[in-house]
Amino acid sequence: MPMMVVRLILLIALLLPSAMPASCDQPEEGLASWYGGKFHGRLTSNGEVFDTNTKTAAHRELPFGSLVKVTDLDTGKSTLVRINDRGPFVEGRIIDLSRAAAEELDMVSRGVARVRLEVVGKAESNDRFAVQAGAYGDGQNAERIRARIAAAGLKVALESSGTGVTRVLVPGLREDDVEAVLSKLEALGFRSCLVKKEKPAPGIDTSGGSE
Repeated sequence: MPMMVVRLILLIALLLPSAMPASCDQPEEGLASWYGGKFHGRLTSNGEVFDTNTKTAAHRELPFGSLVKVTDLDTGKSTLVRINDRGPFVEGRIIDLSRAAAEELDMVSRGVARVRLEVVGKAESNDRFAVQAGAYGDGQNAERIRARIAAAGLKVALESSGTGVTRVLVPGLREDDVEAVLSKLEALGFRSCLVKKEKPAPGIDTSGGSE
């Protein structure tokens, strides 16, 4: 093989990795912002109550529970956050930090900072979550919805509120399963689902779930 061809092949091989898109295991660079204020105390996308005084963050794609090292590219300061929410939905921004994390990077007054994200692990959690597809005053309506969701292959529970309202739930979900269930329910037409941490309680009937 002519030496010029060999050199060309080697050059292409060296250039290819930089031209390929980064995988989720590779560092990601972009702008970080932070949020708090009116969002403090609200539910995050994984069903937790948002506490801006703990080091958590929102990311569009990383699995809930991912531990991410966030490094400010201008100052070299870094912090470790746990992903428990979805966002930010502003072009160019790749992560939305809690105030506690933003303070550790000394970026509160700046509002945004250029950062590098590195996934360093996964937070273990024994928490279980339930997705509420709807709440109905008519028990027959609740049963009809239960049967429809069960036919799609999801385990379904009926929960009585004690005030005549029956909730239709997909219970017993791990944190990583919540997003897939929400997507499946949305495809079935349920677009206003609620996610909450599961609390064992009387009055839950799981016998009508899918087999």
